[in-house]
Amino acid sequence: MTIKRIYYSLLMSLIMFSCETKQPQEKAQKEPMMLPAVNAPEINTKFGWLNSDTSYSIKDFKGKIVLLDFWTFGCINCQHILPDLKRLEQEYAQELVVIGIHSAKFGSEKSSDKIKKAIEKFKVTHPVVNDADFTVWNSYAVNAWPTFVLINPDGKVVAQKSGEGFYAPIKQAIDGLKQAYGDKISTKVFDFGKREQIAGPLLFPSKIITDSKGHFYVSDSGHNRILVLDENGKVIEIIGQGSEGNSNGSFADASFNEPHGMALNESKLYIADSKNNLIRIADLTTKTVATAAGSGKKGYYYFESKLNENVDPNSPWDLTIANNTLYIADAGNHQILKMDLATNAVFRLAGTGREALADGTFRESAFNQPSGICVSDNFLYVADPEASAVRRLDLKNNRVETLVGKGLFDFGDKDGKAGDALLQHCVGIEVQGDKLFIADTYNGKIKQLDLGKLEVTTFATGFNEPNDVLVSGDQLWITDTNNHQLIKLNLATGKKQVVNLTGI
Repeated sequence: MTIKRIYYSLLMSLIMFSCETKQPQEKAQKEPMMLPAVNAPEINTKFGWLNSDTSYSIKDFKGKIVLLDFWTFGCINCQHILPDLKRLEQEYAQELVVIGIHSAKFGSEKSSDKIKKAIEKFKVTHPVVNDADFTVWNSYAVNAWPTFVLINPDGKVVAQKSGEGFYAPIKQAIDGLKQAYGDKISTKVFDFGKREQIAGPLLFPSKIITDSKGHFYVSDSGHNRILVLDENGKVIEIIGQGSEGNSNGSFADASFNEPHGMALNESKLYIADSKNNLIRIADLTTKTVATAAGSGKKGYYYFESKLNENVDPNSPWDLTIANNTLYIADAGNHQILKMDLATNAVFRLAGTGREALADGTFRESAFNQPSGICVSDNFLYVADPEASAVRRLDLKNNRVETLVGKGLFDFGDKDGKAGDALLQHCVGIEVQGDKLFIADTYNGKIKQLDLGKLEVTTFATGFNEPNDVLVSGDQLWITDTNNHQLIKLNLATGKKQVVNLTGI
């Protein structure tokens, strides 16, 4: 097969999956961009190369097959593709070089220090370019996260494609290039430098809940486990062996893949096993873990499809329970799901599946990567981070309304009337009477929304991507995620205290 025919076959095989466009529009590229073999633009950045001991140019990779991954670390679709990237890197260790081009959506994501934290969190091993001003993005005419650009061994761009589901066509393309170029492909292996392991009892802690006994349950997501603590930080139980996996069994043998939200129903701890796309149950009496819902596959369903059918979760991020129902913030498919605790059947509750800020009936509404959820009376409150929004579901009247937030590309750090206030990628939420505490994650702050006055104020500052908040007595517990620690903040005095974990 000629190189030209291989390119054409590749381009025709690429198909569109979920992605997020830079412009505030609902639909991204549906077909691959048909490209002639043109010289790849140089990777010019004034913000530096990360995860690498040196900087590179396109000519340094001449003879290699190069795959550019344009991403932004808060985007769930960008997170979804990382396992497939790792798989390709392992399968084509001698022929392929993967380079991440981090073109940030949010202001906070432009920081090299923040990107380094994301690299550590997601265990990225290839080099990443900080493209904070979109220079590389624009030179490659990219318009969506994630986008992949394939460069042949001659240093020419041959294909560009947006969205998830790229593994099979890219693998086919690489095989075609291997066939076409044969021993002309360089087998030089680049050593991009060693990565240091983060030491400590917590690694990117995410969600936190408590029970009536004064026990605190923390998703130690970077260590793929759940920790159970007393109020002083003494670890009294560890759920999960710590390695990535999806095995059931005893607490010591079970495994998770980046667990996040949790909810308690008597002696059953429900866990959003996010990167496994599962809902797990930890039985606190028998000390065993089982799978409650999900096949492990990411469930995608849009508009009127599967309204009354059992569905698979897609990166479930947070959980809460009310009226014998488990509510699920389904970040990966931009929806709210519900699970019947009697049958473990999971159904769609609200959201069309498209990524947008849309109010109305449950069927009309749309969300933007919902990642925090809590319930009070007949209302379900949702932290909807990609729109930097706080949403409210009226469970009695089946309607969704936006309390704070304006759209996918409207974010900032502004207090005041709820309709004017701005947040930046808020991930956690907690309702306490007529107040909502909000983990304003990318602003590094805790905000408070007065539900009566509909006003937003800053409650506390000085955190590094806080992911969750929890009121317990006169204390506000906060997962200070990128600092790998828990904070207790006195609600009356504002005094902070780091919770020092012991017994681990």
